[in-house]
Amino acid sequence: MTFRIIAVALISLLITSCVSTKIPNFKLEEGIYAEIETNRGVMLLNLEYKKAPLTVANFVGLAEGNLTVFDTVTFDQPYYDGLIFHRVIQNFMIQTGDPKANGTGGPGYRFFDETDNGLTHHDAGVLSMANAGPNTNGSQFFITHRSTAHLNGIHTVFGHIVVGQDIVDQTKQGDTIKELKIIRVGKEARKFDATKTFKIEYEKRKYLFEEEQKRKAELQKQNMARMQKCKTMNISEYKEYFKSIVLEKDSTAVQTASGLMYAVLEEGEGKNPERGDKLQVHYIGTHFYGDKFDSSYDRNQPLSINYQIQGMIPGFDEALALSKKGSKIVAYIPYYLAYGAQGRPGIGPYADLIFSVSLVDIQ
Repeated sequence: MTFRIIAVALISLLITSCVSTKIPNFKLEEGIYAEIETNRGVMLLNLEYKKAPLTVANFVGLAEGNLTVFDTVTFDQPYYDGLIFHRVIQNFMIQTGDPKANGTGGPGYRFFDETDNGLTHHDAGVLSMANAGPNTNGSQFFITHRSTAHLNGIHTVFGHIVVGQDIVDQTKQGDTIKELKIIRVGKEARKFDATKTFKIEYEKRKYLFEEEQKRKAELQKQNMARMQKCKTMNISEYKEYFKSIVLEKDSTAVQTASGLMYAVLEEGEGKNPERGDKLQVHYIGTHFYGDKFDSSYDRNQPLSINYQIQGMIPGFDEALALSKKGSKIVAYIPYYLAYGAQGRPGIGPYADLIFSVSLVDIQ
């Protein structure tokens, strides 16, 4: 039994150490890798096939020339070999994967995002999918020069540079991929079937997408009913109505004289902001019946403002007035303390908003 265990371990070690790579003196751990040889040199990327299985299946299948999607579209030749980096933006990213070399090409199909997989554009060397909007992934991808946190939740991250960030940084527009080779290390990686995985994960994502559409339709229905009430009520009447719908969401919320509702999550310490104070504020803004529309966390940088000098919506200013350094509150802002009956781009008319506000610093 002992001899058998040692033999299995030795075979596994030999298989791992015999995997061919153009990176000298580099030991590969178990996983799936993409080795991209360009006219500038070689980059080695680790592919997150467990966290982004649909995206990696698509990428691996195209790269190996062994992929069938939707039972109708088949690739039997390596897709990426010979393609150019058609878009390079200094101190941002390098982009490739377009057979037309102009940003409009792709494999002839689209697939869903996996932006909820916990992977972020947190550093240089992040491998991510290019797209033309939600759920429009195809074959184009990019590798970052630096942290690009504003892309979180918009583009699917599915890997990162292991070796060759210097090659990424040297890459110029028009440079060529000589060969994109997939390297599999370990039993699990060798068993990864791109076509099978794509089919399974696509159906999972399709189901989630359809459920999300149903949820949004219901929220839209609720919001339309609320908007009709807005149009028929004066401010005093709406204030009472707003209180009732907020308490359905959050029984701990209290209402101020203006009609704003808030709940304190963390008290903080020190003084409340005064006019002219320089504030550092982290926030998440969501529609009352809907999704997030903005967040300082996505940019990995708090909002810097001169309190009551910069033009913020009244409800946001009031939420800050209730805060202290280190405090965290949730502010429920009625439409008349937000963007009013007219709204603004991205925020509709009569839109009640929710802001999670963290006051990081007061100066």
